[in-house]
Amino acid sequence: MFEPRLAVASLSGEADAEWALAAADHAGAAFLGGIALDEASREAAREIVARDREEFLPRDPLAFIDEQLGAVADADAAIRPGINVRATTKEPIREAAAICADHDALLEVNAHCRQDELCAVGCGERLLADTDRLADFVAVAAETGATVSVKVRAGVDGVDLVAVAERIEAVGADAIHIDAMDSEPVVGDVAAATDLFVIANNEVRDRESVREYLAYGADAVSVGRPSRDPEGAVFGRVAAAVTEAEPEVPP
Repeated sequence: MFEPRLAVASLSGEADAEWALAAADHAGAAFLGGIALDEASREAAREIVARDREEFLPRDPLAFIDEQLGAVADADAAIRPGINVRATTKEPIREAAAICADHDALLEVNAHCRQDELCAVGCGERLLADTDRLADFVAVAAETGATVSVKVRAGVDGVDLVAVAERIEAVGADAIHIDAMDSEPVVGDVAAATDLFVIANNEVRDRESVREYLAYGADAVSVGRPSRDPEGAVFGRVAAAVTEAEPEVPP
């Protein structure tokens, strides 16, 4: 899906094309966003901004996605972009996925954010308890030919993450991006139960954490905050560890 097996994970209000390109020398993928697509999710994002968090709120979110993915493509960088999106309805998911398909980019459905405003309208983490709607989102995205990932959070009360993973795989998901939330073994459970491309996230900071996730069966790891400083020590350690762990190509 991408090489090297390091992704940079979307940072609210920061993860744009410039951010992705800054990491291109070391990462194989970059999830831009998150982007609120429909009016309910955009109103939630406005409320989040009102309490001093950063959010992308372009006038036209679909045009913004097309522009940002185009900027990465125009730079001819060795990094595969994706877009992390939030919505309460499936049609804008379909439209965003079609744009991703045109750019050979990943469409990532956000079932991860836990801000109260987003959860109140049915976005983010709330989707983990509404697998029918999450499956609908994944299915319409997959129908466009886009590569589809779902960003999820472990440790949510009442949520069987393996069951969620099996459900999204059945309707066309290609990848699952797991914020392990100090429940690292769940990465192994999902990897064993599905053929999804598993991206592990949470406290990936050094050689030991990279090796731990890969040993559980993750196909790749991702970092969030360290991506703000792609020349920094933490990002460098992770990138080096991922390169070290890459399987040798036979002669």
